Amino acid sequence: MSGRPTVFDRLLWRVNFLPRDSALRFQPRIAAGIFGFHLLALLACIPWLFDWSAVALVPLGMYLFGTLGINIGFHRLLTHRGFECPRWLECALTVLGVCCREGTPLSWVAIHRMHHQHSDDPTDPHTPKASFFWSHVGWFLVYDPAVWSISTYDRYVRDLLRDRFIKKLEKPRTQQRILLAQFAVFLALGAIVGALVHGSWLGALQMSLSWLVWGVFVRTVVVWHVTWSVNSLTHMWGYRNYNTHDDSRNNLFVGLVSNGEGWHNNHHAQPRAAAHGHRWWEFDVSFITIWGLEKLGLAWNVVRPKPRADVTPVTGSGAESHPTEAVVPAPVTAPVEVAVVAAPTVPAGPGSAA
Repeated sequence: MSGRPTVFDRLLWRVNFLPRDSALRFQPRIAAGIFGFHLLALLACIPWLFDWSAVALVPLGMYLFGTLGINIGFHRLLTHRGFECPRWLECALTVLGVCCREGTPLSWVAIHRMHHQHSDDPTDPHTPKASFFWSHVGWFLVYDPAVWSISTYDRYVRDLLRDRFIKKLEKPRTQQRILLAQFAVFLALGAIVGALVHGSWLGALQMSLSWLVWGVFVRTVVVWHVTWSVNSLTHMWGYRNYNTHDDSRNNLFVGLVSNGEGWHNNHHAQPRAAAHGHRWWEFDVSFITIWGLEKLGLAWNVVRPKPRADVTPVTGSGAESHPTEAVVPAPVTAPVEVAVVAAPTVPAGPGSAA
């Protein structure tokens, strides 16, 4: 996606959102999808669609899809290889991540690895040094050929390009089927519960639609903003345990609502560590889940943080120095076919979380 500027591009030039005469192009389809999901989430304000069982689906969905799918699946497993697990579990976690509509696995991982390599410098895809809005949501409303290109995938996700299952999830038809499957599951389960509770078709219809609105639309929008806050808030406000080369911060609010992703300075200091909370108060539900999987024999080779005693303090800064670890797997020398990868057609956020 490039070529001649559209009326949207010219409008954004006038308000200085996009630099004039650049290759950046506004993506109206992405913007419409995000705006549409937010509008659908507002249906939760209709009293007839309110039900406590549906409201409970939001925190449950945040854990099932956000924590298991994004935090553990896309981020700590696929991106950083912080642990290993059975193949079936890796596939399941990846599908849960796709359900969040934050982009395909390849696009999410590629952008995240790119962010770690160029964190908060001019080539960082979503640095808040541009603006809070840019880092939170603006960056993936714009097509940047330097980011969304075959060469980016070839450089940052060559290891994943060998995975047939992940490549299948890149297809728009597969993503659409996963989205429709979500709709069907929540509608069906809501109808069954509604019929059992209310004993009428109207009660079944009410709970079915309520579960769809709260369990899919509201939950998806909440997970989006939690992920986006990792890109924006945790590079702007918070405290630092380590003297990393970027502006990463540990943000208490984001750390709690994201189930551990907000301890971001810790993560940038030791990116491969499966545990992001390095102090006793840095509660990390995502790592607790990985620890539980390890105890059940469903996770192994779990990468743990290096002891803080091994880190050299920085005089007078309150932070500690630590060399940033490699976040991109060693280059693959064998040729890899990358032609199957296309520019993203769904919201990609750090998403991807950084």
